[in-house]
Amino acid sequence: MSNINKVAAAAMIPALILGSSHVAGQNDAAGNALTIYSTAQPGAISPEASRNGGRGQAIPGYAVVRHQRDLALNRGRNSVRFTDVAAYIDPTTVMFESLTDPAGTSVVEQNFQFDLVNQEKLLQKYIDQTVKVDQVRGQSVETFSGTLLSTSGGTVLKRDDGSVQLLPTNTGVMLPSLPGGLITRPTLVWDISAQRAGSHHTRVSYQTTGITWWTDYNLTYSEGSNANACKLDIGAWVSIINQSGASYPEAKLKLIAGDVQRARPAGRVTAAPAAVKMMAREEKDNGFAEKTFFEYHLYMLGRPTTLPDNSTKQIELFPAARSVPCEKTLVYYGLMPGYYGYRASPITDRNYGVQSNRKVDVYLGFRNAADHNMGMPLPSGRIRVSKMDNADKTLEFIGEDTIDHTPKNEKVLIKLGSAFDVVGERRQVDFRIDTSRKSMGEDIEIKLRNQKKEPVTVIVKENLYRWVNWQITSKSHDFDKQDARTVHFPVKIAAGGEVTLRYSVQYTW
Repeated sequence: MSNINKVAAAAMIPALILGSSHVAGQNDAAGNALTIYSTAQPGAISPEASRNGGRGQAIPGYAVVRHQRDLALNRGRNSVRFTDVAAYIDPTTVMFESLTDPAGTSVVEQNFQFDLVNQEKLLQKYIDQTVKVDQVRGQSVETFSGTLLSTSGGTVLKRDDGSVQLLPTNTGVMLPSLPGGLITRPTLVWDISAQRAGSHHTRVSYQTTGITWWTDYNLTYSEGSNANACKLDIGAWVSIINQSGASYPEAKLKLIAGDVQRARPAGRVTAAPAAVKMMAREEKDNGFAEKTFFEYHLYMLGRPTTLPDNSTKQIELFPAARSVPCEKTLVYYGLMPGYYGYRASPITDRNYGVQSNRKVDVYLGFRNAADHNMGMPLPSGRIRVSKMDNADKTLEFIGEDTIDHTPKNEKVLIKLGSAFDVVGERRQVDFRIDTSRKSMGEDIEIKLRNQKKEPVTVIVKENLYRWVNWQITSKSHDFDKQDARTVHFPVKIAAGGEVTLRYSVQYTW
């Protein structure tokens, strides 16, 4: 331990004594409780955020922290110091209350002290004062004293003979004591007025940033009875990052799910809180239990858990659901990426939107219903899908996606990637415009080729984006209208085969 650290460890921290002074103990782990809120978008937390060295302000979330402690208070005024608080505490949210005598106990004044001791601050307190310095010379250490002139870029010392000596930053400096006004940990200080003397069971609560949670889903895919049918084993885990600057041993843990409004400082742009609805489950094996709470959902872990500072913890959200029926869907969207919504006037440029995309995307869908071995509200999160390689019985990763909050009995659709052996082409065959009749027509041709050894069905998605009034006047395949500008053409393609889809659309205004 360096000389500076020895001095800091041994020195007394001065306190404002108003009547009597107390320091709230920080080893009473049984009194810790956290309610964590997340503002993280699904899949937005990178692995680097889990090990970023404590830059907690970058963590998209916050928590309400509660500590319960027994304090001995005198009748009248008391000064109480509370040291086990998070580094990213919002001091405006702090509340102190006596559960023993709430009516007769009040906080007259509250201070949050955060001028933490460090080497630079210690040395600055001794500018123009005499200090002792240890300097290594060969195999020995020379000790001398002088007046400290500066600590910027090194130590500048004025010796007793008037000479000035420049010393490196790693020079050992011995200080006579810890200067006043510096503390070793963030500290809350209360001036408390108590009408009742004796032991008080107290509760301290505050909000802190630097802590968040999210959900990860792990799915195992297996083939079904045909090319599109499949089954899934679904497991889910809650991940919690704590970089708040404090540890919470043996804490009661709650997670709040919902869009909880928070006021934001002017000019600060922050992502909207992620509304999370977690899976309802009975408290089994001391896992999470869910209940409605105001217009939100609250989930309480049935056992205490420890959240060390600068750590990531994972807890099972619900037991794995087995053999969930699913369907694999191939979707061809021939338009290149871009916005194809309606404009303020008809789009009469014949070359708009004619560039072709060749990729056929692969989706997995399943219904979140009780008769499909599911049927619970699913929180937003990231879904990772793997498939068993029967050659060596290992799970291989085949894709991932994010899902929004999904109530029970709704369908979950996730994109895994693009098919290797199924491709498409989209082209404009003809374009007609008659401004006198305020109409235009377009003929579209789509070719799909299947190089697989089994037949497939591809959903061809088309946006009719040129104007709001449209009518498909001819078609080679039937279609389903999805909304005011989207149609789906289900197309079956034989193994090694090719299918051509054509349709004509007429726009009027």
